[in-house]
Amino acid sequence: MNTEKDFSPLTPNIVRALNDKLYEKRKVAALEIEKLVREFVAQNNSTQIRHVIQILASEFALSQHPHSRKGGLIGLAACSIALGKDSGLYLKELIEPVLTCFNDSDSRLRYYACEALYNIVKVARGAVLPHFNLLFDGLSKLAADPDPNVKSGSELLDRLLKDIVTESNKFDLVAFVPLLRERIYSNNQYARQFIISWIHVLESVPDINLLDYLPEILDGLFQILGDNSKEIRKMCEVVLGEFLKEIKKTPSSVKFAEMANILVIHCQVADETKLTNDLIQLTAMTWMREFIQLAGRAVLPYSSGILTAVLPCLSYDDRKKNTKEAASACNHSLMKLVTSEDDEEDEEKSGSVGSPSREDGQPKIETDNNDMLNASQESVGFSNISFFTPAISDRPQVTLDLDGIVQVLDRHLHDSSTGMMTRIAVLKWLYHLYIKTPRKMFRHTDSLFPMLLKTLSDESDEVILKDLEVLAEIASSPAGQTDQVGSCDSTDNKLELKVPESAKPGQQPSTGSKPADSSPSTPSMNSYFYKFMINLLKRFSLERKLLENRGAFIIRQLCLLLHAENIFHSMADILLKEEDLKFASTMVQTLNTILLTSAELFQLRNQLKDLHTQESCVLFCCLYRSWCHNPVATVSLCFLTQNYKHAYDLIQKFGDLEVTVDFLMEVDKLVQLIESPIFTYLRLQLLDVENNPYLIKALYGLLMLLPQSQAFQLLSHRLRCVPNPELMRTVDESKYMDSKHQVVSKRASHIQIDYSELLQHFDLVQSKHLEVRHQRSGRASDHPDRKLM
Repeated sequence: MNTEKDFSPLTPNIVRALNDKLYEKRKVAALEIEKLVREFVAQNNSTQIRHVIQILASEFALSQHPHSRKGGLIGLAACSIALGKDSGLYLKELIEPVLTCFNDSDSRLRYYACEALYNIVKVARGAVLPHFNLLFDGLSKLAADPDPNVKSGSELLDRLLKDIVTESNKFDLVAFVPLLRERIYSNNQYARQFIISWIHVLESVPDINLLDYLPEILDGLFQILGDNSKEIRKMCEVVLGEFLKEIKKTPSSVKFAEMANILVIHCQVADETKLTNDLIQLTAMTWMREFIQLAGRAVLPYSSGILTAVLPCLSYDDRKKNTKEAASACNHSLMKLVTSEDDEEDEEKSGSVGSPSREDGQPKIETDNNDMLNASQESVGFSNISFFTPAISDRPQVTLDLDGIVQVLDRHLHDSSTGMMTRIAVLKWLYHLYIKTPRKMFRHTDSLFPMLLKTLSDESDEVILKDLEVLAEIASSPAGQTDQVGSCDSTDNKLELKVPESAKPGQQPSTGSKPADSSPSTPSMNSYFYKFMINLLKRFSLERKLLENRGAFIIRQLCLLLHAENIFHSMADILLKEEDLKFASTMVQTLNTILLTSAELFQLRNQLKDLHTQESCVLFCCLYRSWCHNPVATVSLCFLTQNYKHAYDLIQKFGDLEVTVDFLMEVDKLVQLIESPIFTYLRLQLLDVENNPYLIKALYGLLMLLPQSQAFQLLSHRLRCVPNPELMRTVDESKYMDSKHQVVSKRASHIQIDYSELLQHFDLVQSKHLEVRHQRSGRASDHPDRKLM
């Protein structure tokens, strides 16, 4: 023990008692110190007071001896009690040694330190607020203390400090937030509980506006929301709920932009096996939904990030029904924010002198976005989401992140694991963007086009329907019209399907010159229409199963979305140059079946049925030349257009063709079609035997081709019903002949069809087919024999 002068003004008895191992003796010493300090306060002797505190701190509280440390702690508490309201002048000297003892290995000593600090804070009250960060830091450590007594003591101190903060209007929130932001990432359950309880308290104090600093702690709150403890998760949910209520009350003061990135990350589940991640995702998605509705167009610069988070959730099953519904609401609200004005900003920017070109900066943006997007899905923080940072910070001048959106949509289309509802949502987005921002979107069409074509092979009919809507909009939008045909040609030159010279992009037949009354709402086709038709046929050529299973469905839908005449005219033009003759024949058969049976093509059938207009005659000739790839289809086209004599001439040539099983099956189907409602008019014309001799001859020709099958019996029975011409003469012969000439002249007045030239074309095409079949089977190309079945 040191000599007495070393501890002056403390007496030897006080020093001895402070070092004693018994609590009662240390308590007696503390009472003596309190009495001594009161005397110094009465004398206003601050020097001696500081000296006493310094001795208690350095010689006792920070001593190597545990009993001395305990004596120092109770002595410092006694000093604070004696100082009363003046303790605020000495708080730094009183608090720091006590906080040092919070780190002591002896749990009993940590408890005494907690008790001493409680007494110091209780006396000083609001005066401790300038030292709040130190106290909070110490308390956050005690909250996770393994000793229950220490934890209990820290809770008492914690409640006292909360009361002081609540009743004071001098709390320094700016200084506190950095510490809160640091401690909020603690993984200890008790520390998390401590943090959440403090945020809840600060949030409830009217004079403290914690909402301004929410971006600093929001990420940490979502981390705590994933805690394994149900109680902590519940506390965190309550706190987040209170913040959201406050945001709804005062949206104008909320920093939406700074929090958007945080929500984007937590809307994405990193580990689906953890059930707590579902809660994080649902809460983040709910916040995102409210943000989009409250902030409006201010969130558009972050739309690519939002879509990255939202789109996958649309394919969730009923186990995550709430998250799916929230994601759907986000998606719908965000889509509504994109308007036609987003297509005009490029013009405004280009009009300003010296403004940088958007085109020049585009590649760099896309590269950065790609890197950051991948990083955002793996990161647990929000430091790597710089690609969501808006280019323009001024709110009124919101810029749609179109490049980023398209990149996200394209990536989801390419990802084979993308769910069906997500793919549908992606296609809805693309359609919406082509409607609202067509000029900007057509910059991306060349990169999107291949994937959109590939999506036609999707398993879902609904996905294919949406995909066709997008492709139809691309093909018909005026924004897609370009004078530079080379943009399409550069792709087309690589295709097996050749572009006919007579129908280059931008020069669609029977589109611009067609009278307005010839068909309803004929859309104007642009430069991409012909490119679409070429690529679609190429896809059918490469994927025969697609043609078999979905070909008719796809073409019928396109006839609804685009003008049916344009579809058939362009496909016939392309097939005319097709080098794969077997595919051409199959494709013509498919198109012919659609033409004759689909309700969607009722008007086109009527247009071809009478050939009353120049356009209908041109269309017939165009179809005929391609239909020559399939002899039976050619005959059915002649039946449809009431060219019975030509049909008879064609059937006469069937004797020179190679009659196969497939050929006879097609004749069989044609007989079935003749008995269908489509050819009702043809069957009625059998009553007029004298004026339709070639119709009857043609039907008999088909009958002679057929073996003794069910179709043979069907057609034979029909022909037996043809009446005797003598019995049918019930009108004046001259009047009848006049009416017949009127019908003929009505057709002839529009255009003269060179049927002999069409017949020669049929012979030419069929000779090519014969040659190819012979080459394929290894036979000589000039083999004269026919294979009869």
